[in-house]
Amino acid sequence: MTYEEAEDLVTRFEQGSYPAASFSHYAHAVMALWYTYHQPLAQARASIKDGLRRYLVAIGVPQTEDAGYHETVTELFFQLIVQYQLRFPERDFAALLAGLERQPFLEKHFTRRYYDDARLMSREARASFLAPERAPLLGCEFRP
Repeated sequence: MTYEEAEDLVTRFEQGSYPAASFSHYAHAVMALWYTYHQPLAQARASIKDGLRRYLVAIGVPQTEDAGYHETVTELFFQLIVQYQLRFPERDFAALLAGLERQPFLEKHFTRRYYDDARLMSREARASFLAPERAPLLGCEFRP
């Protein structure tokens, strides 16, 4: 993905017009990387979380105790994206974007390194951030 493609993804995400079928785990990560790279972290966190809530409503995803926005998953990946950037401080956005696809946190079932499935899928985890139970977030492996 190019810088321009990432910028377009974020613009359409903000407008609620990015195709739901294309909003993959990778697309989520690109969006999060965009905000964490271009905004102060507190603002980036708010942009990601508020943006996801608005986007999910725009594409018709019901927001209930059992569906829709998930606080623990969102915060987990926010923290991982920030750690990824800190691991490679010399990289500009294009270089970080180029390396994003190789990162372990984009692998299927990556969350199982940190959470039991039942706990992660609980209403409590959906509503508020639950700290990882299986391993600490600090020290996550990142690939060059």
